[in-house]
Amino acid sequence: MALTYDQITAITEKKFIPKLVDNIFNRSQLLKKLKAKEKPQSGGEKVMVPLNYATVTASGWYQGAETLDTTDNDVITAFEFEWKQLYANISITRRDELRNSSDAAIINFVKSKVEIAEKTMGDTLATGLFSTGTNSKIIQGLKLAVNTTGTYGGLAHGSYSWMNGTVDASTATLTISAMQALWGDCGDGDDYPDLLVGDQDMFDRYYSLLQPQQRFQDEETAKGGFKNLMFNSAPFIADNHAAAGDLYMLNMEYLDLYPHKDENFRMEPFAKPINQNVKVAKIFWMGVLASSNNRRHGLLDVITA
Repeated sequence: MALTYDQITAITEKKFIPKLVDNIFNRSQLLKKLKAKEKPQSGGEKVMVPLNYATVTASGWYQGAETLDTTDNDVITAFEFEWKQLYANISITRRDELRNSSDAAIINFVKSKVEIAEKTMGDTLATGLFSTGTNSKIIQGLKLAVNTTGTYGGLAHGSYSWMNGTVDASTATLTISAMQALWGDCGDGDDYPDLLVGDQDMFDRYYSLLQPQQRFQDEETAKGGFKNLMFNSAPFIADNHAAAGDLYMLNMEYLDLYPHKDENFRMEPFAKPINQNVKVAKIFWMGVLASSNNRRHGLLDVITA
């Protein structure tokens, strides 16, 4: 007896979807790091990310019985992010079903369809991480977060300088000194970027700056199958979803992926449309990417050499 729609769905959900999710996040080191510490949300109209933007004014040295200031001042606000939705389709035409008539052949065919959906969703999500925010359907990405203009999380960069990323928009040639200057501007105390990301050309530029004895890899990043170099204490990885000319210095403490807990690569069962001889299933994701401290991220924005 041939497999039913429900059986194909059950097998797909059990055998293929977990691998799909793993492989999506293994397509990008940035995605992999975000997945490892993702923060599933239970719902709400928007995702709210609290921000500490000021210090307490009622504070200072005092002596003996001196009257202490108890004035309250605003120190907390929040970014607000609209939920963004992503999907991939899995279709099996009746023609393909008949050509792969045995149960084993059908499962193998479904597996290939899931793998295509995996690649599609992985590329789409990874590209979204670097988005400019100009398309309202796409997650607000790093190009908008690490910026000094535009509106991020409902707040205007131009109105609140404390929420701006640390951006160098004048250096055109990649040098160690330019990288070190940006690194220093992003950090404070022991709080510095812990991941550098650029496309392959940017990675190659950095590679050419180093002497052979300075080429080291971060062991954990290398274990994930990613080639990387080190800058100070942070791995530098190549991700071709990043725009040409951009080199990001990211502090992952302040960068998070917030998926909805009930729409985190949920598979909708196979069904048959009323006007097509085809079985259709879909995979859904809904969430946001959010930075909670943009000034701790840096961007060399116009590197051409």
